[in-house]
Amino acid sequence: MALRVFKPTTPGQRFKTGLVFGELTKTRPEKSLVVPLPRISGRSHGKITARGRGGRHKRNYRLLDFKRDKRDIPSTVAAIEYDPNRTANIALLHYADGEKRYILAPEGLAVGNIIQTGEKAEIKPGNCLPLGKIPVGTAIHNIELIAGSGGQIVRSAGAQATIAAKEGHWVHVRLPSKELRKIHSACYATIGQVGNVDSKNIKTGKAGRSRYLGFRPHVRGVAMDPGSHPHGGGEGRSGTGMNPKTRWGKPVFGKTRRRKKPSGKFILKRRK
Repeated sequence: MALRVFKPTTPGQRFKTGLVFGELTKTRPEKSLVVPLPRISGRSHGKITARGRGGRHKRNYRLLDFKRDKRDIPSTVAAIEYDPNRTANIALLHYADGEKRYILAPEGLAVGNIIQTGEKAEIKPGNCLPLGKIPVGTAIHNIELIAGSGGQIVRSAGAQATIAAKEGHWVHVRLPSKELRKIHSACYATIGQVGNVDSKNIKTGKAGRSRYLGFRPHVRGVAMDPGSHPHGGGEGRSGTGMNPKTRWGKPVFGKTRRRKKPSGKFILKRRK
């Protein structure tokens, strides 16, 4: 999908770029696969629980099939659609038994293509197979971490992981972050790179376009008064005057409050 550059008729248009939606074949979503998306915007009972969120344009959520659990039933790609909830485009599948489902649209998928899920499926974009059945060096996305749980990682536009090696019942997968991770061979993954590769090159051009997406202004601590932030106050422009802290006085660097996760034993080589 190519980038579109706008004529600088206004200050907001001067640096703005957008996508040319030539790949999309349908503008209205499938009604049976759409549910309302409430606008809670980081608020609980009206109180802000996540700063910098709010507003955004009204939109519906498309129900995507991340599990790909319709095994050995062929399906036809009926349409490639835009999804306002993610950077990637989505593909509408019509299965041979009459069911319709959405999946992430990989690069190169076109209307009319036949795709399938199962151990005997071909190695081509859109097909879904267990990791143990995919050759080394193949690009994959929408990867399960626990068999049957559905794809959890490598789902954003332009993302792809690679099968690096196989070791017994385990497969070594190189993720987009360059992390090398061990995943069980029974876990399913989809062949190919996620489409809409140029999504990362978009320039919003103006602050209002970020507001459509639900991002509110983020004010620096040093620009506030001392009652609103530890970094605030001082005459004119001033530094933090201390080790950087959050608005609530907690250290920003060097101390993590993240809970320890039990998945570290599956990481063979970290991204750093």
